[in-house]
Amino acid sequence: MDLSEQIDKRRIPKHVAMIMDGNGRWAQRKGGERIFGHRNGVESVRQVVEAAGELGVEYLTLYAFSTENWKRPRKEIDGLMNLLTNTIANETKKLNENNVRLLVIGNITDLPNSVQKHLAQSVNSLSVNTGLKLVLALSYSGRWEITDVVKRMCLDAKSGKLDPDQIDSCLVESYLATSSMPDPELLIRTSGERRISNFLLWQLAYTELYFTPVLWPDYRKEHFYEAIIDYQRRERRFGKVSEKSRVFTNNS
Repeated sequence: MDLSEQIDKRRIPKHVAMIMDGNGRWAQRKGGERIFGHRNGVESVRQVVEAAGELGVEYLTLYAFSTENWKRPRKEIDGLMNLLTNTIANETKKLNENNVRLLVIGNITDLPNSVQKHLAQSVNSLSVNTGLKLVLALSYSGRWEITDVVKRMCLDAKSGKLDPDQIDSCLVESYLATSSMPDPELLIRTSGERRISNFLLWQLAYTELYFTPVLWPDYRKEHFYEAIIDYQRRERRFGKVSEKSRVFTNNS
């Protein structure tokens, strides 16, 4: 049976976040440089975007470039920026055909002007689409985001726009880069690492975590389906008592 047929289409997570890890190790095993792995990871992005769109996922957030990635060798960074520019230019038409809308979160002003230009053009041309929202986290980290939120809240409080006594979790969320999105129900990380690596620190409070040993360039639709199937087997409690435990308690 096709794995997709095992998925309950009524229980698809609205928001799936992904840490695309393992490009460097994949390239090393193939005898190539790290950028070779990044290039081959583009097909994995295509596969996941198609799978998410076909299943009815509303938001797919990809951790494409973290603030920590700026510390990598200049040659790799330049290669990643060129790859990002070319991929945006080459994939926008296909995204449009699939009714995908593009969103970007992160400290975008740190990106090269050419990347910012292509991103803005693509975001604008896809803005009317009503299908999957593809969110690219670029020059992003959870600590950067929370620090930025604190700075902006302080400025608003200083100018009188914000009363500190009114601050609660809902207000903080309104300042987040993801304020217009639901929190991820599922986080997928490839390559076997079991960390969230400074990604969506606020938003992942109750997210289900799924780790796979598959290196990102080898990731395909079937692997995405496996993650969704695993997610649907879980019981999400949000700190409350399990329904199964409640039944057992009531019957004892």
